[in-house]
Amino acid sequence: MSTADTSSTPVIRFLSVDFDCPDPAELARFYGDALGLPVQFSSDDFVLLGRAGAPGLGFVRQTDYRPPSWPDPAQQKQAHIELSVDDLDAAQDRMLALGAVMAPFQPRPDVWRVLLDPAGHPFCLATHGV
Repeated sequence: MSTADTSSTPVIRFLSVDFDCPDPAELARFYGDALGLPVQFSSDDFVLLGRAGAPGLGFVRQTDYRPPSWPDPAQQKQAHIELSVDDLDAAQDRMLALGAVMAPFQPRPDVWRVLLDPAGHPFCLATHGV
């Protein structure tokens, strides 16, 4: 533990995890619908989803965006979201209806499912978080 004077220590809060993508509004719609998160901020190049006082998800426009090629290491995923679900099949159907696609590689489909969001980021639906 630091013995530094905390009266001058700045307050730092976790705001969001941000994802690069070609269209922030489209990806924000996908995750907003999937997770029931409202838009907190929106511009042409950035959209932030979340609730006041809680960390959110951000989406940042990249004009030269290349989606991850997981599990091929050519364009690594670097990060992904794990979503806890009660029913894998029902959650998978919901996410596919919102615009996700199944990843071709499914390491443990009995425990979790890997899907790709509309910008190609892998994310998992998992029962082990419930």
